[in-house]
Amino acid sequence: MTQAEGPPKGAADIAAQSTALNRYRAVRQATEALTRALTPEDQQAQSMPDASPAKWHLAHTTWFFETFLLEPRLAGYKVFDPRFAYLFNSYYEALGPRQPRPQRGLLTRPSVDDVLAYRAHVDAAMARLLADGAEGFEALLDLGLAHEQQHQELILMDVLHLFSCSPLNPAYAPPRSAGPAAPPPALRFHRFEGGLVEIGHAGDGFAFDNEGPRHKVWLEPYALADRLVTNGEWLAFMEDGGYARPELWLAEGWARAREEDWRAPLYWREGEGGWSVMSLRGLRPLDPAQPVSHVSFYEADAYATWAGARLPTEAEWEHAVAGKPIAGAFLPSGRLEAAPAVGGEGLRQMFGDLWEWTRSAYGPYPGFRPAAGAVGEYNGKFMAGQFVLRGGACVTPGGHVRASYRNFFYPQQRWMFSGVRLARDAAPRPAVDADFEADVLEGLARPQKAIPPKYFYDAEGSRLFEAICELEEYYPTRTEIALLRRHAGEIAEAIPKGAALVEFGSGASVKTRILLDAAPQLFAYAPIDISADALDAAVEALRRDYPGLTLAPLLEDFTRALELPQALAGRPVVGFFPGSTIGNLSPAEAEAFLVGARRLLGRGAAFLVGLDLVKDEASLVAAYDDALGVTAAFNKNLLARMNRELGADFDLDAFAHRAVWNPAQSRIEMHLASLRDQEVRLAGRAFRFAEGETLHTENSAKFTVEGFGALAGRAGWMLERAWVSPTPAFATVLLRA
Repeated sequence: MTQAEGPPKGAADIAAQSTALNRYRAVRQATEALTRALTPEDQQAQSMPDASPAKWHLAHTTWFFETFLLEPRLAGYKVFDPRFAYLFNSYYEALGPRQPRPQRGLLTRPSVDDVLAYRAHVDAAMARLLADGAEGFEALLDLGLAHEQQHQELILMDVLHLFSCSPLNPAYAPPRSAGPAAPPPALRFHRFEGGLVEIGHAGDGFAFDNEGPRHKVWLEPYALADRLVTNGEWLAFMEDGGYARPELWLAEGWARAREEDWRAPLYWREGEGGWSVMSLRGLRPLDPAQPVSHVSFYEADAYATWAGARLPTEAEWEHAVAGKPIAGAFLPSGRLEAAPAVGGEGLRQMFGDLWEWTRSAYGPYPGFRPAAGAVGEYNGKFMAGQFVLRGGACVTPGGHVRASYRNFFYPQQRWMFSGVRLARDAAPRPAVDADFEADVLEGLARPQKAIPPKYFYDAEGSRLFEAICELEEYYPTRTEIALLRRHAGEIAEAIPKGAALVEFGSGASVKTRILLDAAPQLFAYAPIDISADALDAAVEALRRDYPGLTLAPLLEDFTRALELPQALAGRPVVGFFPGSTIGNLSPAEAEAFLVGARRLLGRGAAFLVGLDLVKDEASLVAAYDDALGVTAAFNKNLLARMNRELGADFDLDAFAHRAVWNPAQSRIEMHLASLRDQEVRLAGRAFRFAEGETLHTENSAKFTVEGFGALAGRAGWMLERAWVSPTPAFATVLLRA
């Protein structure tokens, strides 16, 4: 070994050399592979000022390595042709004048063969430069490779635009034989709480300078659509006059649309057989399930306005993908077209389908400083008048996309592979009811998912239940009311003078008025209910109609109430539990409730309980599955409440109401059946529903008087009397502690 040779290289040194050179060769070969299907004539033409000939892309990416790496770093390097510095510089002012961009297609010389020879010359020199690895200029090498990958995407963008200008409709790649895709799942919005978040590149790996510095951003609560807008949805926008309604458009967008006569996305064409789309695979019939592509920022914003939504900000987009499960996420693989959204939950099509417009203007992050020298012109000088896109496209090279990547284009440009994801503002979520959340999480984790029926009764649930009580099929309410009116005098005899009436689960207190009217000896009324809205409304109405009655409402779960209001102290107490609500409890729960009620009401208390009695199955099922669908709406409102109050993402249309008679348990069961395999998220947890799996929401047990008397006896009550209606059979029983 001579002194000039230096010490022998270790395994790590050899691996570093190999890695740098292999990466360089892989990227350069991928670029040339993209042009093999193109004729020399294809590679020469320039279809518009924004595009460039494929031959120019091949040469410009080569000029980048020659100018920024070989000339300053490889001793003895000889420039291939000094004139190329003028021909193939793009926008680097510090490096001198250049061929005007709109006139790149006029460069018939050098030929494609000359450009390929230029590439071979530079590649051979880069192999010598990288023989000892890229120590000291790794960042510049990474930038050059990422720059070339950007131009790989630009080649496909520019070729598509070029071929779209030809009456021959040439295809860059062979057409696929597959027919139209299946219809996409219904659009859903996923909520994010926002707050003080961080965005920008962090950690190891390459990033462009415009992706940093990492910094904090405040986000109000927002929601993102779970997939991209489809061609079929865009057709609906067009059919509703979307391109002819100025109120949907930004002023500059409307002016541009009129000036350029926009009536559809860039590559759409209307013919006798309907719409078709020019793609890299040629002219094909429009697929309604495919994501809409090649739309400008102006069009995307107008569509979002029409849809009652908006475009996301880039901070929202990046925050949404950070640490969140992304269904179907993958790195792009050169599919040449975006894939329709398929099953699965969560955010889909975030990476590798289409670049997604955001409503964020392209500008510097706080603390951004461009690099010194000509390389500093790479991004910073374009930070004016453009908008940011996120996510990568089907023509983006594999491995080139990351969550912090900031692509940018002018708002009128349409030839890039750009699509639309909708966003919405989300109202601040009210304080979470800890008991509600805990019960729901515990219930969804069971093998048979179940939610306690007491959570039906928010304001909307209470309203719907009142509507149910008016239905022809729903006999319990009118039957019980008729029974109470018929026997009100006899029932009132069981109420001592100066007593307090305590109602469990009072709701609107409709049935209570029958007792109040029949028993003027009552001193006070204490309604217990879990719904503040229902309780407030009932008390206000009763205060107006019964001015001499003491009202002592108790906002509480009636199964957990431990102490009566102080206003009732020392008075005889009569409990009231109408509606056969006790049938919502399991036998064990019903017995425990009766034990708790005896303790709450005190020794010697009377307790009036409504019971729905056993009857034929047809009548029972009809009562809980009415023809108008009010009970179904009542059942589904539980899902809506979980969405609203707990931040769940139930799709109400993906569940169906079911009412089933269970003869073994002598009860009607209400369920919500999943119509497909799906996943629901709540409080940071995911819950799977298989198709046909149900969420059990309510039981309504049907009794015999004798059977209920035995149950009450085990809880320390004595059955003193029963009033029973004619068919359909219902009972009010009097218990004594």
